[in-house]
Amino acid sequence: MEQEELKKLAQNLARPEGETGIEVGEMMHRTNIGMTMESICALLIEDHEHILEIGHGNAAHVEHILDKAQDVRYTGIDISATMHDEARSKNAKFGDQAQFILYDGNRLPFDDKTFDKICTVNTVYFWKQPAAFLKEIYRVLKKHGTFVLTYGQRHSMEQLPFTEYDFTLYSNDEMEELISGSPFKRMKISEKEEQVSSKTNQKTITRTYTVLTIKK
Repeated sequence: MEQEELKKLAQNLARPEGETGIEVGEMMHRTNIGMTMESICALLIEDHEHILEIGHGNAAHVEHILDKAQDVRYTGIDISATMHDEARSKNAKFGDQAQFILYDGNRLPFDDKTFDKICTVNTVYFWKQPAAFLKEIYRVLKKHGTFVLTYGQRHSMEQLPFTEYDFTLYSNDEMEELISGSPFKRMKISEKEEQVSSKTNQKTITRTYTVLTIKK
């Protein structure tokens, strides 16, 4: 891909927009579903819990969250109006059980201690103020709540040509340092490896990623 095409792809990975954004959203769902499912499992969802997902994309996976236990409620937030509309359309059948909110990417528009559990997959690269955003996540999470943060490891992500455009990448050590400066108490690190199709060509690549289970 040419440089301008890579920049456009990077922009749409961060904030999908328009028809291209819809296509990128479908691609992200396909290539990230393994990471997403591992994150959902790590949440250990129980009956009557309220789950927040930060950066839901097209949200074609929401049914897997709602099926984990009885009377589960889901709230998804995203900075992309295109993904907001796609998510609402794909999950309309769930009614009030799944709601979607558009936000500015900085402050979470919720009261303190609203959610039992929170997850996010492949969004940390785009956080403008990661230390402040972690405090926001901590604020809206209930006492003893769980936050699952999933990301591709630096050495793996650096192999992808589009990540040089506005991506902030993290090694496990760098991420541990970031979390240690937050109010969160402890975390469990789980490293995973999978074979996925490249976003820039038809080749299969090996992706190494981390699922962090972080406790309040």
